[in-house]
Amino acid sequence: MTIPNAEHLLHQAERLIAPSGPGAPRQTDLRRAISSAYYAVFHSVLAAGADEFVGSTRRNEPVYALCYRRVDHRALRDLCTELKKPRLAMRYKNYEAELGSGARLPGFAVLLVELQEGRYAADYDPAIRLKRSDATIAIGNARIALEHFAAAPPTSRRLFLALLLFPPR
Repeated sequence: MTIPNAEHLLHQAERLIAPSGPGAPRQTDLRRAISSAYYAVFHSVLAAGADEFVGSTRRNEPVYALCYRRVDHRALRDLCTELKKPRLAMRYKNYEAELGSGARLPGFAVLLVELQEGRYAADYDPAIRLKRSDATIAIGNARIALEHFAAAPPTSRRLFLALLLFPPR
């Protein structure tokens, strides 16, 4: 299985908005750049989950794809929205201390939700008019989100991925 490379998606986004002559970038390019910024983070999380619970050495096996495809955009948004709250819902209470340690995951969660909302608007809102700065901010936020995710304590990141793949009832 070929996993989309986050850095490649972010470079693609940067190329789409790079000045190429007079005038602003096309709206289509700005929309694609914002979408690519979100997808860089989304696919990184999916790969992290499948790597953690199936193993990166098994990327060509059907079980890896099964785990990778388990997560949808809503599940990721819902978990991240929960992490943004000052107090977690009862079903997450047992995990509250570990999820909030170091504030890396809550910081990641805030940025992920913003990126997803931006991607949704860029992909589906025909009335939105974007500027190069909107895409530049999205790309920067994606890089920061990836940094927060990578810098989270390994046990917290593993718990986050477990809750994403195996939500408590």
